[in-house]
Amino acid sequence: MPQSAPSTDASAHLHAHHEGDAQHGHYIEGRRPGLLAWALGLTLFFAGVEVVFGFVSNSLALISDAGHMVTDAASLGLALLAQLIARRPPSARHSFGFVRAEALAAFVNGLAMLAVVGWISFEAARRFSHPEQVEGGTVTVVAFIGLLINIGVAWLLSRDQGSVNTRAALVHVMGDLLGSVAALAAGLVISYTGWYRIDPILSVLVALLILRSTFGVLRDSYHFLMEGVPHHIDYLQVGQDLGQVPGVVSVHDLHVWDMSPGQPALIGHLEIRDLDEWPAILQEVKDVLRTRHGIDHITLQPEARH
Repeated sequence: MPQSAPSTDASAHLHAHHEGDAQHGHYIEGRRPGLLAWALGLTLFFAGVEVVFGFVSNSLALISDAGHMVTDAASLGLALLAQLIARRPPSARHSFGFVRAEALAAFVNGLAMLAVVGWISFEAARRFSHPEQVEGGTVTVVAFIGLLINIGVAWLLSRDQGSVNTRAALVHVMGDLLGSVAALAAGLVISYTGWYRIDPILSVLVALLILRSTFGVLRDSYHFLMEGVPHHIDYLQVGQDLGQVPGVVSVHDLHVWDMSPGQPALIGHLEIRDLDEWPAILQEVKDVLRTRHGIDHITLQPEARH
């Protein structure tokens, strides 16, 4: 007969950390999904407003900002879902928990933003060659209201900077904030001068600023998803420090990565002179890794010297 799945109590026992183990829970606490929910509601509401008035006024700057806010609504929804998933503890099927859900959502958000930037750039080039009439007054009023909304949403998200996914969502909102500023400037210039080319010009400027921030989010989330060595840890120096511990002959099969943002982990093999010395060597290794490199989630396999 097929074996039944382990019980919840058995799973919790296997994931428990005893005295001397790393105190890492494999799940994320302290996130504030209520902030994301408020940000999502405000963004989704005004996205609808800007979509309507963007097409009514025929402003690319306003339509671009509306597109940003629609994308932001999706990214904030993903961020909220990812935070809820990341709060789940490890299970018998997912022993590391779900903390990588945040980085995955941040990476998806970054890719979506690249697509939006590409569309803005294409449409701006077309409109610069063939300027279209824009209702400057409507653009000015709507952009000013959008600016206030985006400032409020950015303030909400800035209160939870411990999450890479919330920071990714904040990049989207900052892009919207810049988009509102550009749309406001375009509306004022068009109202007072009638120069329609300012609309696509400012749209491209905003797209370039957003692109720079988006690359940062993609770089960080990709590095985390690919289990890269944490940026603040010198991998080669870790290996050298371990090799200098008395009793250690050599170090190999060494890996360092982040279990969750800010929680580095290490696994490796240590060749030692005498296996009887392993308890003392292990304690020294733990002290070195914790004090010099901030690593306390450690799994090491001792090997007798050949």
